[in-house]
Amino acid sequence: MRLSPPRRAALPLLLACCLSLSGVACSSGTAGPDRTAGPDRTAAGDIGAPGVGDRLFPRAGNGGYDVAHYGLDLDYDPRSGKLRGTAVITATATQPLARFDLDLSGLTVTRVTVGGRVAAVDRAGTELRVRPATPLRAGARFETTVTYEGVPATLTDPDGSHEGWFRTDDGALALGEPVGSMAWFPSNNHPSDKAAYDITVTVPDGLTAVSNGELADRRSAHGRTSFHWRSKEPMATYLAMVGIGHYDVTTARTGAGVPVYVAVDPRSADPRTAAALRRIPEIVDWESSLFGQYPFSSVGAVVDHLPAGRVGYALEVQTKPVFPGDGAPGDPAVPLDTLVHELSHEWYGDSVTPGAWQDMWLNEGFATYAEWLWQEHEGGPTVERSARAALARQANSAFPPASPPAAAQISAAPVYGGGALVLYELRKALGPTAFATLLRTWPAAHRHGNATTADFTALCQRLTSHDLTPLFDTWLYTARHPDSL
Repeated sequence: MRLSPPRRAALPLLLACCLSLSGVACSSGTAGPDRTAGPDRTAAGDIGAPGVGDRLFPRAGNGGYDVAHYGLDLDYDPRSGKLRGTAVITATATQPLARFDLDLSGLTVTRVTVGGRVAAVDRAGTELRVRPATPLRAGARFETTVTYEGVPATLTDPDGSHEGWFRTDDGALALGEPVGSMAWFPSNNHPSDKAAYDITVTVPDGLTAVSNGELADRRSAHGRTSFHWRSKEPMATYLAMVGIGHYDVTTARTGAGVPVYVAVDPRSADPRTAAALRRIPEIVDWESSLFGQYPFSSVGAVVDHLPAGRVGYALEVQTKPVFPGDGAPGDPAVPLDTLVHELSHEWYGDSVTPGAWQDMWLNEGFATYAEWLWQEHEGGPTVERSARAALARQANSAFPPASPPAAAQISAAPVYGGGALVLYELRKALGPTAFATLLRTWPAAHRHGNATTADFTALCQRLTSHDLTPLFDTWLYTARHPDSL
Protein backbone atom coordinates (compact mmCIF):
# COMPACT_ATOMS: atom_id res chain seq x y z
CA MET A 1 0.00 0.00 0.00
CA ARG A 2 1.22 3.48 -0.81
CA LEU A 3 0.79 6.12 1.89
CA SER A 4 -2.41 8.03 1.23
CA PRO A 5 -3.40 11.62 1.99
CA PRO A 6 -4.61 12.32 5.56
CA ARG A 7 -7.15 9.74 6.65
CA ARG A 8 -10.80 10.60 6.88
CA ALA A 9 -12.73 10.23 10.09
CA ALA A 10 -14.05 6.75 10.80
CA LEU A 11 -17.72 5.91 10.86
CA PRO A 12 -18.42 4.84 14.43
CA LEU A 13 -20.37 1.65 13.72
CA LEU A 14 -17.98 0.30 11.10
CA LEU A 15 -14.97 1.30 13.18
CA ALA A 16 -16.40 -0.78 16.00
CA CYS A 17 -16.52 -3.79 13.67
CA CYS A 18 -12.84 -3.50 12.80
CA LEU A 19 -11.92 -2.87 16.42
CA SER A 20 -13.50 -6.22 17.25
CA LEU A 21 -10.58 -7.72 15.36
CA SER A 22 -8.24 -5.78 17.64
CA GLY A 23 -9.77 -7.44 20.69
CA VAL A 24 -12.82 -5.22 21.30
CA ALA A 25 -16.08 -7.13 21.18
CA CYS A 26 -18.91 -6.04 18.94
CA SER A 27 -21.94 -7.35 17.14
CA SER A 28 -22.14 -6.57 13.44
CA GLY A 29 -23.85 -7.55 10.25
CA THR A 30 -26.69 -9.93 9.62
CA ALA A 31 -26.26 -13.18 11.47
CA GLY A 32 -27.06 -16.42 9.72
CA PRO A 33 -29.42 -18.97 11.22
CA ASP A 34 -28.31 -20.38 14.57
CA ARG A 35 -28.16 -24.15 14.22
CA THR A 36 -26.34 -24.84 17.49
CA ALA A 37 -28.64 -26.95 19.62
CA GLY A 38 -28.22 -26.60 23.38
CA PRO A 39 -25.18 -25.47 25.37
CA ASP A 40 -21.65 -25.85 24.04
CA ARG A 41 -20.39 -29.10 25.51
CA THR A 42 -17.29 -29.32 23.32
CA ALA A 43 -14.00 -29.92 25.10
CA ALA A 44 -11.87 -26.80 25.06
CA GLY A 45 -8.99 -28.70 23.45
CA ASP A 46 -11.17 -29.55 20.45
CA ILE A 47 -12.15 -25.96 19.61
CA GLY A 48 -10.12 -23.98 17.09
CA ALA A 49 -9.14 -20.59 18.49
CA PRO A 50 -11.24 -17.61 17.27
CA GLY A 51 -8.07 -15.70 16.35
CA VAL A 52 -4.38 -16.37 15.81
CA GLY A 53 -3.35 -13.99 18.56
CA ASP A 54 -1.80 -11.35 16.32
CA ARG A 55 -0.61 -8.52 18.60
CA LEU A 56 -2.37 -5.84 16.53
CA PHE A 57 -5.37 -7.89 15.33
CA PRO A 58 -5.73 -10.69 17.90
CA ARG A 59 -9.15 -11.79 16.61
CA ALA A 60 -8.08 -11.98 12.96
CA GLY A 61 -7.65 -15.46 11.54
CA ASN A 62 -8.44 -18.68 13.36
CA GLY A 63 -6.64 -21.58 14.96
CA GLY A 64 -6.88 -25.32 14.41
CA TYR A 65 -6.55 -25.63 10.64
CA ASP A 66 -4.47 -24.61 7.62
CA VAL A 67 -6.18 -23.66 4.35
CA ALA A 68 -4.78 -25.03 1.06
CA HIS A 69 -7.37 -23.70 -1.40
CA TYR A 70 -10.35 -21.35 -1.71
CA GLY A 71 -12.88 -21.99 -4.44
CA LEU A 72 -15.15 -18.93 -4.62
CA ASP A 73 -18.20 -18.84 -6.88
CA LEU A 74 -19.71 -15.34 -6.78
CA ASP A 75 -22.78 -13.93 -8.52
CA TYR A 76 -23.24 -10.17 -8.36
CA ASP A 77 -26.17 -7.94 -9.28
CA PRO A 78 -24.93 -4.34 -9.69
CA ARG A 79 -28.47 -2.92 -9.62
CA SER A 80 -29.38 -4.24 -6.18
CA GLY A 81 -25.82 -4.59 -4.86
CA LYS A 82 -26.61 -8.16 -3.83
CA LEU A 83 -23.91 -10.81 -3.80
CA ARG A 84 -24.60 -14.55 -3.79
CA GLY A 85 -21.62 -16.71 -2.98
CA THR A 86 -20.45 -20.24 -2.43
CA ALA A 87 -17.06 -20.73 -0.82
CA VAL A 88 -15.43 -24.18 -0.90
CA ILE A 89 -12.53 -24.14 1.56
CA THR A 90 -10.08 -27.03 1.51
CA ALA A 91 -8.01 -27.27 4.68
CA THR A 92 -6.08 -29.58 6.99
CA ALA A 93 -6.86 -29.82 10.70
CA THR A 94 -3.80 -29.05 12.81
CA GLN A 95 -5.54 -30.34 15.96
CA PRO A 96 -8.67 -32.33 16.78
CA LEU A 97 -11.64 -30.13 15.87
CA ALA A 98 -15.15 -30.45 17.13
CA ARG A 99 -15.64 -26.78 16.25
CA PHE A 100 -13.73 -24.18 14.27
CA ASP A 101 -14.25 -20.59 13.15
CA LEU A 102 -14.23 -18.72 9.87
CA ASP A 103 -14.05 -14.93 9.56
CA LEU A 104 -17.09 -13.33 7.89
CA SER A 105 -18.53 -9.85 8.39
CA GLY A 106 -22.24 -9.45 7.73
CA LEU A 107 -23.90 -11.43 4.93
CA THR A 108 -26.45 -14.16 5.60
CA VAL A 109 -25.18 -17.73 5.76
CA THR A 110 -27.80 -20.14 4.43
CA ARG A 111 -25.96 -23.46 4.56
CA VAL A 112 -22.65 -24.92 5.73
CA THR A 113 -21.37 -28.42 5.09
CA VAL A 114 -18.17 -30.11 6.22
CA GLY A 115 -17.16 -33.18 4.28
CA GLY A 116 -20.50 -33.09 2.49
CA ARG A 117 -22.55 -33.26 5.70
CA VAL A 118 -24.58 -30.35 7.07
CA ALA A 119 -22.80 -28.60 9.93
CA ALA A 120 -24.27 -26.60 12.78
CA VAL A 121 -23.33 -22.90 12.74
CA ASP A 122 -23.81 -19.77 14.78
CA ARG A 123 -22.46 -16.22 14.62
CA ALA A 124 -20.50 -14.16 17.14
CA GLY A 125 -19.62 -10.79 15.62
CA THR A 126 -17.31 -11.52 12.71
CA GLU A 127 -16.83 -15.15 13.77
CA LEU A 128 -18.73 -17.86 11.89
CA ARG A 129 -18.56 -20.82 14.26
CA VAL A 130 -18.83 -24.20 12.54
CA ARG A 131 -19.54 -27.53 14.24
CA PRO A 132 -18.99 -30.50 11.87
CA ALA A 133 -21.44 -33.39 12.12
CA THR A 134 -18.46 -35.58 12.99
CA PRO A 135 -15.41 -34.12 14.81
CA LEU A 136 -12.25 -33.89 12.75
CA ARG A 137 -9.06 -35.64 13.76
CA ALA A 138 -5.70 -33.88 13.71
CA GLY A 139 -4.12 -34.18 10.28
CA ALA A 140 -7.44 -34.71 8.49
CA ARG A 141 -7.93 -32.94 5.17
CA PHE A 142 -11.47 -31.60 4.96
CA GLU A 143 -13.68 -29.48 2.74
CA THR A 144 -16.05 -26.82 4.09
CA THR A 145 -18.72 -25.35 1.81
CA VAL A 146 -20.40 -22.11 2.86
CA THR A 147 -23.39 -20.72 0.94
CA TYR A 148 -24.17 -17.08 1.68
CA GLU A 149 -25.78 -13.92 0.31
CA GLY A 150 -26.43 -10.28 1.04
CA VAL A 151 -25.17 -6.79 0.32
CA PRO A 152 -21.47 -6.68 1.24
CA ALA A 153 -20.29 -3.74 3.33
CA THR A 154 -17.48 -1.26 3.15
CA LEU A 155 -15.56 -1.47 6.43
CA THR A 156 -13.75 1.33 8.22
CA ASP A 157 -10.34 0.53 9.68
CA PRO A 158 -9.02 1.75 13.02
CA ASP A 159 -7.02 4.42 11.16
CA GLY A 160 -10.15 5.72 9.41
CA SER A 161 -9.39 4.31 5.96
CA HIS A 162 -11.86 2.12 4.08
CA GLU A 163 -11.67 -1.42 2.76
CA GLY A 164 -13.92 -4.37 2.04
CA TRP A 165 -16.58 -4.11 -0.67
CA PHE A 166 -16.98 -0.82 -2.55
CA ARG A 167 -20.10 -0.48 -4.65
CA THR A 168 -19.52 1.58 -7.80
CA ASP A 169 -21.98 3.03 -10.29
CA ASP A 170 -21.30 0.19 -12.74
CA GLY A 171 -20.16 -2.66 -10.48
CA ALA A 172 -17.95 -3.11 -7.45
CA LEU A 173 -14.40 -3.29 -6.17
CA ALA A 174 -13.27 -5.55 -3.31
CA LEU A 175 -10.05 -4.75 -1.41
CA GLY A 176 -8.81 -6.53 1.67
CA GLU A 177 -5.93 -4.92 3.59
CA PRO A 178 -5.81 -5.59 6.47
CA VAL A 179 -9.07 -7.50 7.19
CA GLY A 180 -11.54 -6.41 4.50
CA SER A 181 -11.73 -9.77 2.71
CA MET A 182 -14.14 -10.98 5.36
CA ALA A 183 -16.69 -8.54 3.89
CA TRP A 184 -17.13 -10.76 0.82
CA PHE A 185 -16.00 -14.31 1.58
CA PRO A 186 -15.49 -16.52 4.67
CA SER A 187 -11.86 -17.32 5.37
CA ASN A 188 -8.99 -17.79 7.76
CA ASN A 189 -8.38 -14.06 7.53
CA HIS A 190 -4.76 -13.62 8.59
CA PRO A 191 -1.57 -13.27 6.47
CA SER A 192 -0.01 -16.33 8.10
CA ASP A 193 -2.38 -18.72 6.31
CA LYS A 194 -1.81 -18.47 2.55
CA ALA A 195 -3.63 -20.58 -0.03
CA ALA A 196 -4.29 -21.04 -3.75
CA TYR A 197 -7.50 -19.57 -5.20
CA ASP A 198 -10.06 -20.15 -7.91
CA ILE A 199 -12.43 -17.19 -8.09
CA THR A 200 -15.38 -17.26 -10.49
CA VAL A 201 -17.47 -14.09 -10.77
CA THR A 202 -20.75 -13.97 -12.72
CA VAL A 203 -21.98 -10.56 -13.85
CA PRO A 204 -24.40 -9.13 -16.45
CA ASP A 205 -23.18 -9.29 -20.04
CA GLY A 206 -21.20 -6.21 -20.98
CA LEU A 207 -19.35 -6.02 -17.68
CA THR A 208 -15.93 -7.46 -16.95
CA ALA A 209 -14.89 -9.19 -13.73
CA VAL A 210 -11.20 -9.11 -12.84
CA SER A 211 -9.41 -10.96 -10.06
CA ASN A 212 -6.01 -12.35 -9.11
CA GLY A 213 -3.95 -14.67 -11.25
CA GLU A 214 -4.85 -15.70 -14.78
CA LEU A 215 -8.17 -15.89 -16.60
CA ALA A 216 -8.80 -19.65 -16.83
CA ASP A 217 -12.23 -19.53 -18.45
CA ARG A 218 -14.96 -17.17 -19.64
CA ARG A 219 -18.49 -18.29 -20.44
CA SER A 220 -21.75 -16.51 -21.26
CA ALA A 221 -25.32 -17.77 -20.92
CA HIS A 222 -28.74 -16.24 -20.35
CA GLY A 223 -27.47 -12.67 -20.36
CA ARG A 224 -24.69 -13.21 -17.84
CA THR A 225 -20.99 -13.89 -18.15
CA SER A 226 -18.78 -15.86 -15.77
CA PHE A 227 -15.08 -15.04 -15.41
CA HIS A 228 -12.95 -17.75 -13.80
CA TRP A 229 -9.63 -16.49 -12.37
CA ARG A 230 -7.01 -18.89 -11.01
CA SER A 231 -4.11 -18.17 -8.62
CA LYS A 232 -1.90 -21.22 -8.31
CA GLU A 233 0.70 -19.53 -6.13
CA PRO A 234 -0.22 -19.13 -2.45
CA MET A 235 -1.91 -15.84 -1.53
CA ALA A 236 -2.86 -14.17 1.74
CA THR A 237 -6.53 -13.29 2.13
CA TYR A 238 -5.80 -9.56 2.31
CA LEU A 239 -4.34 -9.69 -1.21
CA ALA A 240 -7.43 -11.20 -2.83
CA MET A 241 -9.49 -8.79 -4.96
CA VAL A 242 -12.43 -8.56 -7.32
CA GLY A 243 -13.14 -5.72 -9.74
CA ILE A 244 -16.45 -5.53 -11.60
CA GLY A 245 -17.28 -2.88 -14.16
CA HIS A 246 -16.54 -1.47 -17.59
CA TYR A 247 -12.83 -1.82 -18.30
CA ASP A 248 -10.57 -1.30 -21.26
CA VAL A 249 -8.29 -4.34 -21.20
CA THR A 250 -4.80 -4.47 -22.69
CA THR A 251 -2.29 -7.30 -22.61
CA ALA A 252 1.45 -7.56 -23.12
CA ARG A 253 4.46 -9.56 -21.91
CA THR A 254 7.57 -8.69 -19.95
CA GLY A 255 11.00 -9.32 -21.41
CA ALA A 256 11.04 -12.62 -19.51
CA GLY A 257 7.71 -13.63 -21.05
CA VAL A 258 5.45 -12.98 -18.03
CA PRO A 259 1.89 -12.17 -19.22
CA VAL A 260 0.69 -8.64 -18.41
CA TYR A 261 -3.04 -7.90 -17.97
CA VAL A 262 -4.17 -4.31 -17.42
CA ALA A 263 -7.80 -3.25 -16.87
CA VAL A 264 -8.66 0.46 -16.80
CA ASP A 265 -12.02 2.15 -16.28
CA PRO A 266 -12.25 4.48 -19.32
CA ARG A 267 -13.25 7.37 -17.05
CA SER A 268 -9.95 7.06 -15.18
CA ALA A 269 -7.79 7.00 -18.27
CA ASP A 270 -5.40 9.89 -18.88
CA PRO A 271 -2.22 10.20 -20.97
CA ARG A 272 0.18 10.05 -18.01
CA THR A 273 -1.57 7.00 -16.56
CA ALA A 274 -1.49 5.27 -19.94
CA ALA A 275 2.21 6.07 -20.29
CA ALA A 276 2.94 4.69 -16.82
CA LEU A 277 0.99 1.48 -17.39
CA ARG A 278 2.79 0.83 -20.68
CA ARG A 279 6.01 0.70 -18.66
CA ILE A 280 4.88 -2.25 -16.50
CA PRO A 281 6.98 -4.76 -18.51
CA GLU A 282 10.02 -2.49 -18.23
CA ILE A 283 9.51 -1.95 -14.49
CA VAL A 284 9.07 -5.65 -13.77
CA ASP A 285 12.20 -6.49 -15.75
CA TRP A 286 14.16 -3.78 -13.92
CA GLU A 287 12.92 -4.96 -10.52
CA SER A 288 13.71 -8.56 -11.48
CA SER A 289 17.30 -7.53 -12.15
CA LEU A 290 17.53 -6.28 -8.56
CA PHE A 291 15.18 -8.54 -6.59
CA GLY A 292 15.43 -11.83 -8.49
CA GLN A 293 13.04 -13.72 -10.72
CA TYR A 294 9.49 -12.36 -10.76
CA PRO A 295 7.64 -14.67 -8.32
CA PHE A 296 4.25 -15.10 -10.03
CA SER A 297 2.90 -16.40 -13.34
CA SER A 298 1.34 -13.07 -14.39
CA VAL A 299 1.37 -9.38 -13.58
CA GLY A 300 -0.76 -6.34 -14.32
CA ALA A 301 -2.86 -3.58 -12.81
CA VAL A 302 -6.47 -2.49 -12.28
CA VAL A 303 -7.58 1.14 -12.36
CA ASP A 304 -11.17 1.64 -11.23
CA HIS A 305 -13.39 4.68 -10.93
CA LEU A 306 -14.87 4.98 -7.45
CA PRO A 307 -17.04 7.57 -5.74
CA ALA A 308 -14.85 10.50 -4.72
CA GLY A 309 -13.01 9.99 -1.45
CA ARG A 310 -13.89 6.32 -0.97
CA VAL A 311 -10.38 4.93 -1.54
CA GLY A 312 -7.38 7.16 -0.97
CA TYR A 313 -4.67 4.62 -1.61
CA ALA A 314 -3.22 2.18 -4.13
CA LEU A 315 -3.02 -1.44 -2.98
CA GLU A 316 -0.50 -4.19 -3.76
CA VAL A 317 -3.06 -6.79 -4.81
CA GLN A 318 -1.28 -10.01 -5.80
CA THR A 319 -0.47 -9.99 -9.55
CA LYS A 320 -2.65 -6.88 -10.19
CA PRO A 321 -2.04 -3.79 -8.03
CA VAL A 322 -5.18 -1.65 -7.77
CA PHE A 323 -5.29 2.11 -8.25
CA PRO A 324 -8.31 4.31 -7.51
CA GLY A 325 -9.32 6.60 -10.33
CA ASP A 326 -10.83 9.22 -8.04
CA GLY A 327 -7.81 11.44 -7.48
CA ALA A 328 -7.63 15.21 -7.61
CA PRO A 329 -8.37 16.80 -11.02
CA GLY A 330 -5.23 16.89 -13.13
CA ASP A 331 -3.43 14.17 -11.17
CA PRO A 332 -2.68 10.92 -13.01
CA ALA A 333 -4.64 7.92 -11.73
CA VAL A 334 -1.38 5.96 -11.66
CA PRO A 335 1.74 8.00 -10.74
CA LEU A 336 4.84 6.24 -12.01
CA ASP A 337 6.59 6.14 -8.62
CA THR A 338 3.49 4.60 -7.06
CA LEU A 339 3.37 1.95 -9.78
CA VAL A 340 6.99 1.04 -9.02
CA HIS A 341 6.16 0.89 -5.30
CA GLU A 342 3.17 -1.40 -5.73
CA LEU A 343 4.87 -3.72 -8.23
CA SER A 344 7.84 -4.19 -5.88
CA HIS A 345 5.37 -5.61 -3.38
CA GLU A 346 4.99 -8.65 -5.61
CA TRP A 347 8.35 -9.70 -4.14
CA TYR A 348 8.14 -7.94 -0.77
CA GLY A 349 4.72 -8.54 0.78
CA ASP A 350 2.92 -10.72 -1.74
CA SER A 351 5.43 -13.54 -2.28
CA VAL A 352 7.19 -13.00 1.07
CA THR A 353 4.28 -12.17 3.35
CA PRO A 354 4.59 -10.94 6.95
CA GLY A 355 4.06 -13.55 9.61
CA ALA A 356 2.25 -10.93 11.73
CA TRP A 357 0.85 -7.46 11.07
CA GLN A 358 3.54 -5.78 13.16
CA ASP A 359 6.01 -6.88 10.46
CA MET A 360 4.42 -4.54 7.89
CA TRP A 361 7.66 -2.57 7.60
CA LEU A 362 9.06 -5.56 5.68
CA ASN A 363 6.47 -4.76 2.99
CA GLU A 364 6.54 -0.99 3.02
CA GLY A 365 10.19 -0.38 3.85
CA PHE A 366 11.31 -2.45 0.85
CA ALA A 367 8.70 -0.87 -1.45
CA THR A 368 9.69 2.65 -0.38
CA TYR A 369 13.36 1.83 -0.92
CA ALA A 370 12.45 0.48 -4.37
CA GLU A 371 10.98 3.92 -5.16
CA TRP A 372 14.25 5.56 -4.14
CA LEU A 373 16.20 3.20 -6.38
CA TRP A 374 13.84 3.89 -9.30
CA GLN A 375 14.04 7.64 -8.89
CA GLU A 376 17.84 7.47 -8.99
CA HIS A 377 17.64 5.10 -11.97
CA GLU A 378 15.44 7.63 -13.79
CA GLY A 379 17.86 10.50 -13.16
CA GLY A 380 15.94 11.93 -10.20
CA PRO A 381 17.04 12.27 -6.57
CA THR A 382 19.80 9.94 -5.44
CA VAL A 383 19.04 7.28 -2.86
CA GLU A 384 21.11 9.27 -0.36
CA ARG A 385 19.05 12.40 -0.97
CA SER A 386 15.80 10.43 -0.58
CA ALA A 387 17.10 8.92 2.64
CA ARG A 388 18.02 12.33 4.06
CA ALA A 389 14.56 13.65 3.23
CA ALA A 390 13.00 10.61 4.89
CA LEU A 391 15.15 11.11 7.99
CA ALA A 392 13.96 14.70 8.28
CA ARG A 393 10.36 13.46 8.19
CA GLN A 394 11.15 10.84 10.85
CA ALA A 395 12.60 13.38 13.32
CA ASN A 396 9.65 13.09 15.67
CA SER A 397 8.62 9.52 14.97
CA ALA A 398 6.17 8.23 17.51
CA PHE A 399 7.25 4.60 17.21
CA PRO A 400 9.98 2.45 15.63
CA PRO A 401 9.27 0.72 12.27
CA ALA A 402 9.10 -2.79 13.72
CA SER A 403 6.73 -1.92 16.59
CA PRO A 404 3.52 -0.14 15.56
CA PRO A 405 1.78 0.44 18.90
CA ALA A 406 -1.74 -0.35 17.67
CA ALA A 407 -3.71 -1.46 14.61
CA ALA A 408 -4.30 2.16 13.61
CA GLN A 409 -0.57 2.64 12.98
CA ILE A 410 0.26 -0.25 10.63
CA SER A 411 0.22 2.12 7.65
CA ALA A 412 1.72 5.14 9.41
CA ALA A 413 4.79 7.01 8.17
CA PRO A 414 7.45 5.27 10.34
CA VAL A 415 6.55 1.94 8.71
CA TYR A 416 7.37 3.38 5.28
CA GLY A 417 10.19 5.90 5.53
CA GLY A 418 11.57 4.44 8.74
CA GLY A 419 11.58 0.98 7.19
CA ALA A 420 13.40 2.24 4.11
CA LEU A 421 16.01 3.92 6.32
CA VAL A 422 16.78 0.52 7.86
CA LEU A 423 17.67 -0.71 4.37
CA TYR A 424 19.69 2.41 3.62
CA GLU A 425 21.78 1.86 6.74
CA LEU A 426 22.13 -1.85 5.95
CA ARG A 427 23.62 -1.02 2.56
CA LYS A 428 26.27 1.08 4.27
CA ALA A 429 26.96 -1.62 6.85
CA LEU A 430 26.98 -4.61 4.50
CA GLY A 431 28.55 -2.96 1.48
CA PRO A 432 26.99 -2.86 -1.99
CA THR A 433 27.77 -6.47 -2.95
CA ALA A 434 26.35 -8.10 0.18
CA PHE A 435 23.39 -5.71 0.14
CA ALA A 436 22.58 -6.68 -3.46
CA THR A 437 22.68 -10.29 -2.26
CA LEU A 438 20.24 -9.40 0.53
CA LEU A 439 17.75 -7.85 -1.92
CA ARG A 440 17.64 -11.13 -3.87
CA THR A 441 18.11 -13.66 -1.08
CA TRP A 442 15.28 -12.40 1.14
CA PRO A 443 12.49 -13.01 -1.43
CA ALA A 444 14.13 -16.24 -2.64
CA ALA A 445 14.54 -17.72 0.84
CA HIS A 446 10.87 -17.14 1.74
CA ARG A 447 9.29 -17.42 -1.72
CA HIS A 448 5.50 -17.85 -1.40
CA GLY A 449 5.81 -18.11 2.38
CA ASN A 450 5.74 -16.02 5.54
CA ALA A 451 8.57 -14.34 7.39
CA THR A 452 9.12 -12.11 10.41
CA THR A 453 11.42 -9.31 11.44
CA ALA A 454 13.47 -11.85 13.41
CA ASP A 455 13.92 -13.90 10.22
CA PHE A 456 15.12 -10.79 8.41
CA THR A 457 17.64 -9.66 11.01
CA ALA A 458 19.02 -13.22 11.22
CA LEU A 459 19.54 -13.31 7.44
CA CYS A 460 21.28 -9.93 7.49
CA GLN A 461 23.62 -11.06 10.23
CA ARG A 462 24.61 -14.12 8.19
CA LEU A 463 25.79 -11.83 5.39
CA THR A 464 28.48 -10.13 7.49
CA SER A 465 30.97 -10.80 10.24
CA HIS A 466 30.17 -7.45 11.85
CA ASP A 467 27.65 -7.31 14.68
CA LEU A 468 24.51 -5.61 13.32
CA THR A 469 22.80 -5.37 16.71
CA PRO A 470 23.61 -1.65 17.19
CA LEU A 471 22.23 -0.85 13.73
CA PHE A 472 18.95 -2.63 14.39
CA ASP A 473 18.67 -1.16 17.88
CA THR A 474 19.06 2.34 16.42
CA TRP A 475 17.03 2.14 13.21
CA LEU A 476 14.54 -0.69 13.66
CA TYR A 477 13.63 -0.82 17.33
CA THR A 478 14.06 2.80 18.46
CA ALA A 479 11.60 5.58 17.71
CA ARG A 480 14.12 8.41 17.78
CA HIS A 481 16.79 8.30 15.08
CA PRO A 482 20.15 10.10 14.90
CA ASP A 483 19.98 13.68 13.62
CA SER A 484 22.02 12.84 10.51
CA LEU A 485 22.96 9.88 8.36
